[in-house]
Amino acid sequence: MKKQYKHIYYIIFLILYLEILTKIFVTKSFNNIIYLFLFSIPIIIFIYLLSNIFKQKGNKIITFIITIILSIYYCFQSIFYKLFSNIFSFNTIGLAENIGEFQNMIFEAILKNIIPIILYLIPLILLIIFHKYLNFERIEKKKIIKYLIIFISIYLIGLLSLNINKKETYSPYNLYYNINSEIKTVESFGLATFTRIDIKRIIFGFNEKLTEEEPSDNLNPKEENPPIPEEIKYNEIALDFDELINNESNETIKDILNYFKNSEPTNKNEYTGMFKDKNLIFILAEGFNMIAVDPELTPTLYKLTTEGFVFNNFYSPVFLSTTGGEFQATTGLIPTQEVLSNWKKYTPTIKYALGHSFSNIGYNVQSYHDWTYTYYSRHKTMPTLGFDSYKGCGNGLENSMSCKWLPSDIDMINVTLPEYKDYNKFATYYVSVSGHAPYAYNSSGNSIAKKNTNLVENLPYSNNVKAYLATQIEFDRALKTLIESLDAAGILDDTVISFVGDHYPYTLTIDEINELSTYERDETITVNHSNFVIWNSLMSEPIKVDKVGSQIDVLPTLLNLFGIEYDSRLIMGKDILSDTPGIAIFSNRSWVSDKGIYKNGHFNLKEDTFLESESEYINYMNNLVANRFTLSNLIIKNNIYDYILK
Repeated sequence: MKKQYKHIYYIIFLILYLEILTKIFVTKSFNNIIYLFLFSIPIIIFIYLLSNIFKQKGNKIITFIITIILSIYYCFQSIFYKLFSNIFSFNTIGLAENIGEFQNMIFEAILKNIIPIILYLIPLILLIIFHKYLNFERIEKKKIIKYLIIFISIYLIGLLSLNINKKETYSPYNLYYNINSEIKTVESFGLATFTRIDIKRIIFGFNEKLTEEEPSDNLNPKEENPPIPEEIKYNEIALDFDELINNESNETIKDILNYFKNSEPTNKNEYTGMFKDKNLIFILAEGFNMIAVDPELTPTLYKLTTEGFVFNNFYSPVFLSTTGGEFQATTGLIPTQEVLSNWKKYTPTIKYALGHSFSNIGYNVQSYHDWTYTYYSRHKTMPTLGFDSYKGCGNGLENSMSCKWLPSDIDMINVTLPEYKDYNKFATYYVSVSGHAPYAYNSSGNSIAKKNTNLVENLPYSNNVKAYLATQIEFDRALKTLIESLDAAGILDDTVISFVGDHYPYTLTIDEINELSTYERDETITVNHSNFVIWNSLMSEPIKVDKVGSQIDVLPTLLNLFGIEYDSRLIMGKDILSDTPGIAIFSNRSWVSDKGIYKNGHFNLKEDTFLESESEYINYMNNLVANRFTLSNLIIKNNIYDYILK
């Protein structure tokens, strides 16, 4: 082997080794492996030329710098995926200005993923040991031209090869040109190519394209002798889409309007207006999951999850931590990293968001968060949801309670309830924090967990699991305090309490989660299985709902129950109590429907369910899911609600 060629072999090894590790630890899929190799070749050539254009010492330094940067970047992406079930996009920069406050949680994640991290550092270790065997001499000019010709040729071949298959929703062609899906793009092209595409789209802009949804009878099979339906009323308002379309020149907005025009609204149902004119207290519960519900350990949680609406197939998918859960539950839209970035950047008016919807019908609306009020830019985004009255630690709440990490949700309830309980009608939104990670008892661990140590210390679980339960006991007692205070004020019967977890406790391992689960959960779908609580003291018996639902369905379900007029075509989530087929959508584009589970490109039909054509159904659902992602982005990016609902 000639010494001058050994350097490029190292670059080939560096890129392909890191990409294969990412396949193993992140995407867990070797689909489209040919595209991975094909699109990696230009990147390999670029890095090789970049590290061979100077003198020997300079080239050696550049090679080390590139290796260090890539090793750290791939490590980071692996940890990011473990925490947030998605690939980091540069759109995410700036979403959490105070991220340093959670350094303990990040450090814990690093420790739990130490083996993948060590493996990602292997190329750097090998370079340190064997660098003296590599030739770092400056490459000749004529060879530069040769490599550039190869670079251009392979790049063009790669682009042409994308045309082989355009029809599938997540075909390499659509991912490269039409759809912005981080995990699917990495799965098809590798992390390096995804990063190039991601940066390009951020710099030059990118508009996703809607795909055509061909109706499938398999969604709603026809009954042989269907009953004659009564007159159906729908959750829609009078919108002249034809006029809007005719007066619009922007093709993207025209596509959006056409989609809404051709969408079917959800029906009003027996539960429409069930809670009309009642008060609402809605809580985004930090780290809450059904695994924390226990009749003795968390009796209030048990009471609320079993005596009100009981949604047996509800999911709280992770979309970039708490801010993603908040966006889903309060807007009914899907929060990609680009969506969340644009939400905080452009602060659009989301007219159907929780606060606006109740404020528009005369309610007093207010929101509270017992941690830093600027975290996730909430001082900017709360008004977009309709909450001009927003108080957290740093803009008033610290004057009446301790805001030392971790604050208590009990204290937040006690000091804030007097501020709104005497209003004629109110809708109050809480973002809790007591259930936050890290779930540990060490010196830098969790003060709430330590506070409730004696209540869990004898339980037959590992320490991290006991620490998690201890934090949920605090939330349970906050709910008890809330119910007792409402009762003492004489307004319990007139108030609906609703809450949903922002995400499952993702700093626990799947084995730790399964210590508490009543069934074996996986790391993609069932780990997100949870509760959505809607409870009122006057409900005589629980109302059980088996239809699939998720966080984006929270808002439209509440709007229907409170009899608030809205247009269901404009919200990606759907009223779970309507007869619209249920679906839960996850950040990696997997989904659960009433028919089955689509995970990592494979569909499993539920028992006692029949489909004439699984492939037709899968294609329909994939297109529907892709369009809900795309529309969520376009709605925020173009401030569509303000445009349509003038």
